[in-house]
Amino acid sequence: MSHVLLAALLVASSTAAAQTPVPDGGTPSAAPQESAPAGATSPAAPAAPTSEGVSREELEQRLEATRQELREDIRAQTATQAVANNDWQEEWTEEKRKLELFTLDGYLRVRPTLFYNFALGKAPLPAGTPLGRQLWTRSPRPGEKTQAGANMRFRLDPSFNVSEDVRIKAQVDALDNVLLGSNPDSAYSGDGRNNFTIFSENQSPTTSAINAFKDSVVVRRAYGEVTTPVGILRFGRMGSQWGLGMLRNDGNCLDCDYGDTVDRIQFVTEPFAGWYVTPMLDFNSEGLSTAKANAQGEPVDLTQSDDAHSLVLAIARRDTEQQQKAKLDNNQGILNYGLYFTYRTQRYATLGETGVPFTDVNPTIPVNVTAPTFVPRGATLYIPDLWFLYAERKFRIEAEFAAQLGSIDGRALAANDSTTQSLRVAQFGGVLKSDFHVIENKLHLGVELGFASGDRAPGFGNYPGRQGTGPDGNTAPGDVEGRQYSCDNSGCSDNAIRNFRFNRDYRVDLILWRSILNGVTDAFYVRPSLKYSIAEGFDVYGSVIYSQAFYAQSTPSYISKSLGLEADVGARYVTEDGFVAGIDYGILFPLDGLKDFGLPAQKLSTAHAIRGTLAIRF
Repeated sequence: MSHVLLAALLVASSTAAAQTPVPDGGTPSAAPQESAPAGATSPAAPAAPTSEGVSREELEQRLEATRQELREDIRAQTATQAVANNDWQEEWTEEKRKLELFTLDGYLRVRPTLFYNFALGKAPLPAGTPLGRQLWTRSPRPGEKTQAGANMRFRLDPSFNVSEDVRIKAQVDALDNVLLGSNPDSAYSGDGRNNFTIFSENQSPTTSAINAFKDSVVVRRAYGEVTTPVGILRFGRMGSQWGLGMLRNDGNCLDCDYGDTVDRIQFVTEPFAGWYVTPMLDFNSEGLSTAKANAQGEPVDLTQSDDAHSLVLAIARRDTEQQQKAKLDNNQGILNYGLYFTYRTQRYATLGETGVPFTDVNPTIPVNVTAPTFVPRGATLYIPDLWFLYAERKFRIEAEFAAQLGSIDGRALAANDSTTQSLRVAQFGGVLKSDFHVIENKLHLGVELGFASGDRAPGFGNYPGRQGTGPDGNTAPGDVEGRQYSCDNSGCSDNAIRNFRFNRDYRVDLILWRSILNGVTDAFYVRPSLKYSIAEGFDVYGSVIYSQAFYAQSTPSYISKSLGLEADVGARYVTEDGFVAGIDYGILFPLDGLKDFGLPAQKLSTAHAIRGTLAIRF
């Protein structure tokens, strides 16, 4: 306040100095001026000196410099007070939103990779072996063990700020995970210019069904966000994230590849300070519709009987990042927790060709589409997901535990499948992470424990759609993947699905779970780790991961639970202007559980991986 008064006095004094004093406090009159002849330029009046011999202009310059210094001092004090009140981020964000109609975030990344011996030294499988038996897609060239290349992605996260309270957000990927060099013009041009690839010097744009599986540009998400006096309304296609990302992960990390995207309407409320209650409605599957043909303009959901919808309620007690930082700086503890509960149902499933007889715009030309087959599904899922966080300046503990419980009354997966057996769903998974700051801002030690339930069904079950080597497509001893129940036309010998699956963007290691098995399931792992900060923005880190299946029958060996011991090390350099460079190396020592069925004396060899990262964030 003293600075404000002083500034006001200085402003008043500068105004007084610029005026001619008159008696009795009257208003000064303008000095009379002589008129100049036409076309002549009036000479500049000399600066009137003050009583101290300083010109009026110089005095005004000094006063203006003093006022500017005081303004900066006042702003600094105001900012300090705002930080103490934890309001600075909100004020800055609101002011920025007022000024910027369009904001753009995102990144460009290039990831060189080298994989060596991911088949673990096993002999190739005979031709025609079902995919469920395959551990890794090896090189078609006999004897080759190295697979190397580089891929890229350009991600844009634009936000259109219609007003302070209304926003439209989107996520657009360009050249998403495109393998560098995978679209040479010689392969798909069709003009005959280059019949030898060696002469190709140009990459063609990726086009779905022509030279790639997807187009160069893909719009992943688009949704509206409206701030109201009682909460925030969001609607559209958006990312889904909860807790550690073990089950629901939006894939927004720099090294992520998948990401959960949901069609949702949600409303975020804060009934009490720090408490958030969010009801949500998810459109998981609308089944039969005119959306693909789009013959009638606006798509129509033809029947509600085959829809799969979710009612979701999230309740959380959590601090913002700024509040967490303020508490830690003041040596206070952080306690956050929450529940994310999903109720999902589906009465029928549509099998076979989608579509029903309909008449085109021209009624004289009827167009018939194959009628679909409806089978009773009667599916219900209850999915509770608990999250917990406690942190102090020296350590941090975070945990997530989830379950998927329910039933499927009819398991038919094909139009000609008349089976009506029911299935039970009982899956559990969890993660516990702890970090200890041995040397603050320097040395960090961590321990992570994770588990995903399973059963004695052969195979892990990350890809139940892959055909097993058993009868009727069921899995058999030695299979790596396949469905985790066993049924045929006569009945089910195993009617339970018990294998919980981690989200594929929840990364545990570099080789076993990330690349070979593609997600934690039917097993547990222990992961001690460390990170050391050499300098600001430059870190080195390492971890050791031991993995073991809950049941030996789930492993390729069918007789051993132990899967592997992996060691990963890496370094990362990050600058303030968004440049990221990193390199990681991993080595996997496969254990007996990864041996082939019926070959207990099989010798497995180590697998190696090198992953690089070059990226720019903005």
